[in-house]
This record gives sequence, structure tokens and C-alpha cells, in this order.
Amino acid sequence: MGQIRAILCGYYGKGNGGDEALLASLLQMLPESVTPLVLSGNPAETRKRYGVQSCDRTSPFQVLRAMRHSDSFIWGGGSLIQDVTSAASPLYYGGLMGLARQLGLKTIAWAQGIGPLKRDLTRRVAQQCFAGCTAVSVRDRGSAALLNEWNIPFIEAPDPVWALDSKPVKGLWDLPAPRVAVNLRSHPTLTPERLASLTQALVDFQKATQACILLVPFQTSQDLSIAESIQAQLTGPNHLFQLKDPRELKGLFRGVEMAIGMRYHSLIMAAAEECRCFALSYDPKVSQLMAQLDMPGWDLNQLPNDPNLISQTWLEHYANGDSLTGDQIQSLVDRALMHRDLLTQVLSTNRSAPI
Repeated sequence: MGQIRAILCGYYGKGNGGDEALLASLLQMLPESVTPLVLSGNPAETRKRYGVQSCDRTSPFQVLRAMRHSDSFIWGGGSLIQDVTSAASPLYYGGLMGLARQLGLKTIAWAQGIGPLKRDLTRRVAQQCFAGCTAVSVRDRGSAALLNEWNIPFIEAPDPVWALDSKPVKGLWDLPAPRVAVNLRSHPTLTPERLASLTQALVDFQKATQACILLVPFQTSQDLSIAESIQAQLTGPNHLFQLKDPRELKGLFRGVEMAIGMRYHSLIMAAAEECRCFALSYDPKVSQLMAQLDMPGWDLNQLPNDPNLISQTWLEHYANGDSLTGDQIQSLVDRALMHRDLLTQVLSTNRSAPI
């Protein structure tokens, strides 16, 4: 049997650290017999960073050509099928999935986080897409509940980024300890007033702990300006890390005492590296993660107005909070590898010939 050719489809090459971490995890978990081709918003960068074939995700000609020379199509993780960020998102991914099936490719919905789905049309599209897949895996209970409602078989396992290899970050250990990492992103729930309260709370927290604050944007377009505005108001040691390699993003948290994060994957990476975490939830997936891990935090809509109360809550968790134990982390990593096992099982046989 020759090499199996698989298209990897996700929100790749768009500068989002969480989605890049999913791609890195998927590439890490693919069987050696698979040759991947990644649909990317920046094919040149994807080829350079991961050493894989890549083509422009917005070019119908390139995508169709790739599909005609492939055997399998993998929806590669994350919140691809949701209509909150954009109603076009499920239509784009659903259209590609439908085309892949028409061309006879095996189709895998891999490590999906389904929803939120607010519109009847997108719910119907999602149901049809998942029902037609060769295999499905999801990363959370909410997604599992939807598939159960639709009578679609699946496996549920923790997000694959739990099992992503990490890499050391140059210069991290030269910064003074203790270190606290902060990740905030733009979102309607992070109003200017709430950002001002969080910033003042962070200033007070730093004065009380003498911690070095590490500002860690995951997506330049949505996180960087917020990180810079916070950095300008800090009075103690700090550093802004703009890391492109998701393995370094994860490795950063190995040298951190506590993380305060909005983004889902910032909290997973931090927790996986035995870092105490405090969540600021803007999305159901973050709230579900908080419940799953018994992670402290606030829904941003319920953030206290008093910066002093925020900083005191952070100080209490900094002094007395617990990180996950090594056994808890290993259990999550082991179960996350169920996504790898699914790939091995489904991709172990090839279709007879490309169309």
C-alpha cells in the first residue's frame, strides 16, 4: 500500500495560536503512512513551519485539485462549526466536507467543538455534515450532547492540545521569578470598562506579588493591542511574548506560576504544564472547561466592578490555589490520544485510486 494522502482543513494559517496548536497536534498524531496537505490562509508560512505541503484555502482551483489527488479529508479540530463568529463559517467548512464526500474521500470530523449554533439553517447543515462523516471525534460534553441528539456515532476525548509536545522558549528563564502569564482577547464582553478594571487589578496584583507579568497574545489581530495597553500601565517587570510556534506557546507556561486567560487553548496549555489557572470566560467552551477541571474564574458578563476585589481573588488563588496533579494531567493526555487512535483506525486502509 502506498502513501495515504490526506487534506487537513481548519482555521490554519490565520495567525491564531490555538488553531495552530490544533494543526501541530494533528500533524503529531497522524500515522506515518499519511502524507498531509494543509489548506491554509498562509501556505508559504505553513510549509516553512511544519514542513508539509500546503495550498490556499480560498482558492477553489487549488482546493479542488488537492481533493482530486487525495484519499481522505480531515476537519482538523476546534470550533469550526459555529455561527457566532460568522454565519459563513459552517457553510464554508460544510461545503468542503460535502465536496470531499462527492469525490469519494474518507471524511473525518476530528476533535471538533460544535457550536454555538444559533440559526436553524446552520444546525441543519451541521447535522447533515456530521451524519455523513466516516468517523467523528469531539472534545467536549456539549458537542457530544448534540451528536447524541442527532443519533450520530462519535468518540469523546479531551482536546488534542493536551498531548501536544512543548518546546522551551528562548529567554524565558532569564526573566525574574515568579512569573504570571496573562492572555486577553478582544470580544464584545470585554468592554473598555472591564478591561480597565482588569488592568488596574493586574497592576495591584503585581505590586503585591512582585511577579514578572508575561503578556501572551495568541492572535495578533485580536490580542496584541490589548497586551500592549496593559504593558504600558504595568510598573514592575514584564515581557510581551509574540510566539508563532504553538509548541513554544505551550512551553512558555512551564516557567509560569499562574496564568490568567481568556482563550480556551491558553488555559489548556497552562494547565497541561502544571500551571495554576484563572479563567475569564467569554464563550461556552471556556465555561465547560472550567467546570470540567474545577478551574476558578468568572464569566466576563459577571466580572466584579471593583478592581480590588479582582486582585484579591487572584492573590488568594496565587497563594493557595492548586494546579492539576501530574496524574490528572497524564490522564487527560492519555485520553486525548484517543483522537490519534481514531486517525490510525480510519486511515489504515486506502481507497483504490484518486478521482
